[in-house]
Amino acid sequence: MQVTARVDYALRAMVEISARHRIGEPAVKGLSISEAQGIPKKFMENILLDLKHDGLVRTQRGAGGGYKLARPAGEISLADVIRAVEGPLANVRGEWPEEVSYEGAAESLYEVWIAVRASMRSVLESVTLEDVARGELPESVIELTRDQAAWRHH
Repeated sequence: MQVTARVDYALRAMVEISARHRIGEPAVKGLSISEAQGIPKKFMENILLDLKHDGLVRTQRGAGGGYKLARPAGEISLADVIRAVEGPLANVRGEWPEEVSYEGAAESLYEVWIAVRASMRSVLESVTLEDVARGELPESVIELTRDQAAWRHH
């Protein structure tokens, strides 16, 4: 899996908004998010627009305005954010994994792609913005990081 800059920036922005909300900031300016996370301002504006269109953030106008989460941080998974800015978690040549077909020796690749999607979902749908902002990931995710092979490049 390759995590694009767009996905990385969107997740960092949403976690930043979540963390700021936890300390009492009702809305966060886009520029403030950009500066706190080292995200180019123009890139940040486009990402926030996508997140707004997908219903994950709302804007508040005025002096105290900015961006805020459209629902509680504990109800927004990392998968929700990724889908908002990139689309499906897993696809094969732009198609849903269940829509591809192979013949002959490659026939079982179909099931591999389904398993890859299920594996990604098991992590990305179980971790919320609140989990990341608090630094308290689900035990199932922490368990995966305990395997030393997970830390090696392959």
